[in-house]
Amino acid sequence: MLKTPQRNDCENGDSYDLKAVAALERQLAAGKTPDAPPQEEGLAVNPITSHFAELRKRMIYCVIAIAVLFFLIVSFGAETLVQLVTAPVKNKGIGFVYLGLAEALTAELCVSLIAAVIFATPVIFYHVWSFIKPALYENEKRYLLLFMASCILLFVLGVAFGYGVVFMSAITFFVMTGEGIATPMLSISQYIGFLFTFVLSFGIVFEIPIFNFVLCRLGVVTPEQLISIRKYVVLAAFVIAAFLTPPDVLSQTLMALPMLALYEIGIMVAKWTACMRNQAAGALEK
Repeated sequence: MLKTPQRNDCENGDSYDLKAVAALERQLAAGKTPDAPPQEEGLAVNPITSHFAELRKRMIYCVIAIAVLFFLIVSFGAETLVQLVTAPVKNKGIGFVYLGLAEALTAELCVSLIAAVIFATPVIFYHVWSFIKPALYENEKRYLLLFMASCILLFVLGVAFGYGVVFMSAITFFVMTGEGIATPMLSISQYIGFLFTFVLSFGIVFEIPIFNFVLCRLGVVTPEQLISIRKYVVLAAFVIAAFLTPPDVLSQTLMALPMLALYEIGIMVAKWTACMRNQAAGALEK
């Protein structure tokens, strides 16, 4: 039996509208089937659709931030950035050339875009955090912030190590090798592409402990499995280094050794993660 809303319900703070209640009472008194009450705005929206709409909005904000920074850098600082990127090589007495009419402009645009993405990183992380924060508990928020900070720190360390140690050593090696044979003249676009690919590879390699932590946390691998494949990891590290670095032993070794050290750190992190999971499982059983 349909219950008629009372007027004192409105006085208690319910969302009934007095006119709607009066119309409903008249329909009941006349023996008519009451109309379905109008839904409040936003209640009929599919939650998945609303999530996608929110994600789309956040992505638009990030793209706008990158676009604005890109325009500002191209307008005022592109040449300075290119000079800064090429300075280590020029200091070795190596000149740059461009082989196509648009190659120099393309190099400036490439450097400007990468710089815009780097400078827009705080905005990007803010919107990523704002999107996922409502779905997290307080303890999950703390863990996720720690996780994101660790990822950023390891990536920055990898980029700094790749550029400051390995890349500069590779430049010195090649200059010394080619000295007296020919005059080095590098293509500006090829140099910039190689530089950013090189340092990005080191940034990704330094995320190995994070990968091990995630895989162990999800139960995909165990510390024992990571230890059992160590000899294959040693071989894979030198193979990967051979593909990602110039063809000299020094650069390959300087990349492979950090990979192996980070893998060992990842094993320790995996052991700690497994211990925490076992303790949590034991607490649940009790």
